[in-house]
Amino acid sequence: MFSEGFLGDLHKPGEEPQMYPELLGPHRDFIKGKVHTRFPPEPNGFLHIGHSKAIMVNFGFAQFHKGNCYLRFDDTNPEAEEEVYFNSIKDMVAWLGYEPWKITYSSDYFDQLYDLAVKLIESDKAYVCHCTADEVKASRGMKEDGTLGGERKACAHRSQSIEHNLKEFTNMRDGKYNVGEATLRMKQDLESDSPQMWDLVAYRVLNTPHHRTGDKWKIYPTYDFTHCLVDSFENITHSLCTTEFILSRESYEWLCDTLHVYRPPQREYGRLNITGTIMSKRKIAKLVNEKYVRGWDDPRLYTLEGIKRRGVPPGAILSFINTLGVTTSTTNIQVVRFESAVRNYLDQTTPRLMMVLNPIEVVIDNLPEDFSLDIEIPYKPGKGEEKFGYRKVKFSNKIYIDANDVRFEAADSNYFRLAPGQPVGLIKVPYNISFKSVEKVGDITRVHVNYESENHKKPKTYIQWVPQDSAIHINQVRIYNQLFNSENPSAHPDGYLKDINPDSEHVITNAVVEPSFKEVEANSPLNIEIPGSDFNIKEAKGANTIRFQALREGYFCVDKDSSSDKLILNRIVTLKEDAAKK
Repeated sequence: MFSEGFLGDLHKPGEEPQMYPELLGPHRDFIKGKVHTRFPPEPNGFLHIGHSKAIMVNFGFAQFHKGNCYLRFDDTNPEAEEEVYFNSIKDMVAWLGYEPWKITYSSDYFDQLYDLAVKLIESDKAYVCHCTADEVKASRGMKEDGTLGGERKACAHRSQSIEHNLKEFTNMRDGKYNVGEATLRMKQDLESDSPQMWDLVAYRVLNTPHHRTGDKWKIYPTYDFTHCLVDSFENITHSLCTTEFILSRESYEWLCDTLHVYRPPQREYGRLNITGTIMSKRKIAKLVNEKYVRGWDDPRLYTLEGIKRRGVPPGAILSFINTLGVTTSTTNIQVVRFESAVRNYLDQTTPRLMMVLNPIEVVIDNLPEDFSLDIEIPYKPGKGEEKFGYRKVKFSNKIYIDANDVRFEAADSNYFRLAPGQPVGLIKVPYNISFKSVEKVGDITRVHVNYESENHKKPKTYIQWVPQDSAIHINQVRIYNQLFNSENPSAHPDGYLKDINPDSEHVITNAVVEPSFKEVEANSPLNIEIPGSDFNIKEAKGANTIRFQALREGYFCVDKDSSSDKLILNRIVTLKEDAAKK
């Protein structure tokens, strides 16, 4: 991913093309031959699966080249920023296994940005505009139907004197204008074919206190003004962004060159999209606010918080992105392909346990009440058996099996499990059990069987079991399916809310798991490494890191709603064979 293709073809640090080559001297003195990148999220929402690629591209590229990556918060819009978003973004970067070289904020540079805005005015490359939003659109050639192609013309304020613009910008700074009454616009190139050169806004009035600078500022810089200049301040060697910013490259370079500052090279790669879900902050907010989901971290959402809560390991995400590579094309991936990658990762890193979702009591009549046999079972049979170790499960005369593993009428040739006339094996138990009778007392159904210790015939199949006296009862097992019915929920003629799958969550309340779950819980996160992988992430302990494969049922983790007296599990993904059958 980092040595080939798009990222492999990038320039070496210190070789950034410049209009003014003399600017490379101080830049090279700062970087000392090292790659410097940045991940610059806006702290106005929670990150989603697409951001994991941006995190990996920027942090991973710097890490691969033994360079540095900033986590920089683009906090230029105090109206939309909240502390919860800052904290979540920091947590998600750490969860994915990356540590920022420095954590910075665009607001760190507000004074420098203001000084450069003044310099831009003094060079007659910016002016204060009092046009309304509709007037600005019209001057840019926007027609009444919202399309471009009309006549472009200069704003009436474009020819104001430098002295007048300096005075007006000071008035903006001093709070003499309300929101929408004045903006500072860059004097670019109205003849250009690129809308990014049609006198973009550099500063706007926002009478909102900032979480870091308080009431100091009444005006705030825009993304188009801030981003390239802060990249310059921080000596970014590779300003990596997704292809929707490709048109911004022209204005990015224009502003750096006009202000005669070091110009970082912006390069664009294709973003990652997952089909069958939505990424829009506005649309997810509607799902959350109208209680369609449990919150921004609902395991059915593809926010990073939701994916983490669902139990997906961070290494699985990085491995998945690495297999996709980085190109200039947008990558649209079906959910099933992502889940297949997660399943493959979990198969190599999680222990196996016996869990019965629909338990039925089984009494072994020909074993005494005090019968006890320790059954040693590997946590991961076959390859990896020694790495994961073993556990002992106590076998006695009372066990649970799944109600789907028994039938009360004689079996046909296609049924391999317990039935009258057809014995069945229990995993790792020496002998089979055979059906004897069924007993119903109120709501309770018990199956009576015999232990065939005198008959060592190989059964048609083996089923899982859980000892009754030490079974751990699970308050809820949350079975998650896709939140939406279609590949493109937003294309639904009645809106994406009408595409919601009514069976996206199924809750089971009577499941049991073997007592060895407590051992897995105590030792989590297991941090089992995959040999040869670059993405063996060491996780911090949390509910989501208590993961296991429930035989025949899927991969599960503990949900954050669990407590000392309440166990709640989330299904992460199904088993491969279940997905194939579906």
